[in-house]
Amino acid sequence: MSLSPPPSPPTPPRYAVIGAGPSGLSALRNLLGADISAVAFEAAADLGGVWNYASPSGRVALNTHLISSQRLTEFADFPLDRELPPYLHHSQALTYFRDYARHFGLLPHIRYGQAVSQVERREGSRPWRVWLHGGECHDFEGVVVASGHHQIPQWPEIPGKFEGEWLHSAQYKCPAQLHDRRVLIIGAGNSACDIAVDAAQHARHCWLSWRRGYHFLPKFIRGIPADVWGEWLLRWRVPLGIRRLISQSISRIALGTPASFGFPPPDHRPWECHPLVNSQLLYQVGHGHITPCGPVREFTATGVVFANGQELPVDMVICATGYQAVFPFIEPARLNMRDGLPRLYLHAFHPTDDSLYMAGMIQPDSGQWGLTDLQMKIMARYLQLRDQAPRRVAWFADLKIRNLSDLGNGIRYLDTPRHRLEVEHFSYRRTLTKILDRLHG
Repeated sequence: MSLSPPPSPPTPPRYAVIGAGPSGLSALRNLLGADISAVAFEAAADLGGVWNYASPSGRVALNTHLISSQRLTEFADFPLDRELPPYLHHSQALTYFRDYARHFGLLPHIRYGQAVSQVERREGSRPWRVWLHGGECHDFEGVVVASGHHQIPQWPEIPGKFEGEWLHSAQYKCPAQLHDRRVLIIGAGNSACDIAVDAAQHARHCWLSWRRGYHFLPKFIRGIPADVWGEWLLRWRVPLGIRRLISQSISRIALGTPASFGFPPPDHRPWECHPLVNSQLLYQVGHGHITPCGPVREFTATGVVFANGQELPVDMVICATGYQAVFPFIEPARLNMRDGLPRLYLHAFHPTDDSLYMAGMIQPDSGQWGLTDLQMKIMARYLQLRDQAPRRVAWFADLKIRNLSDLGNGIRYLDTPRHRLEVEHFSYRRTLTKILDRLHG
């Protein structure tokens, strides 16, 4: 009687994906779709990343909705249900990610509760060693960093010591935290505006501190999402100057000017700063529930002093001041870090290392998930061709090194940390699509 040989041990995955939010799921789906074995390490107990309200890494509050419409946000090969509202609630986004993961068979390839502590480069056919908290390590041919850039809060540097409740917008979860409080919100992003609207309805009063003025956009124009109108103008190739004029005119008709509500006038042209897409903030200011304020000069034990000398007693300060684009598990030099930011072609492709990629490290002026998916489709196709016909992709290797793309399509963004990852979505998508078409040609 002959004995069957023991089964061969399974071949370890070739690529590691760090994170199982929308960017990590897209990376995993495209690698597996290209027959490149991969595993995703997710620190939390569930997928979804910042869109998972219950996760420690979640960055959404109870009432958070997307500020980009579903048609300009979805994955192209997994459309959203048109019965859903144009602007998804975070719970609907999370359901979408779960459906996406099930549909493409990603769930068996995700390891939950596995936080990456260190990624190091070594010699050999599997040059990337990924260490997990607890000491476990695995070697891979390549790594996709998809952990996002909304994990480590950026706190403002303001002198003084405030003895009331002090938190970052990352820690804000629901209006109950604001009940009957005198709340000061520092920051002018969309998160700050959303929290201020919550505070207008639940706090004793809300003050909103801005250093400069910003442009507003309504969420809907004649019942159609504002970014859909913007997409039409871009497809019709309306010049930037005329698009700016149209945007300002519509905003003034629909909302009024920020200055008429007590905010400083914008010191920049439309689209040079990430737009504030909010139809409720100015309404609440107009009803006296939110008071605009200038920059904070210093804190006192019981409140703040503004730059104009006004002193204000408050119970709670919420800093909606953004996040640091840092990745503590990997040596900065490996990411081609310059002036505190990874210098990658299209914010995704390392200029010289074909085994290291970043997914979703962009701040577009519309939806992001579809753009990240295009990044990852390029990565997967490039890796396929590099292994099978390396001469066919020499042109892309040259593109990565030259890194000449204009990510603003003529727009000069404000020189602030918040805008260092900004991209104009239409031209960025067109650039990615052209590259992908050429890789498939």
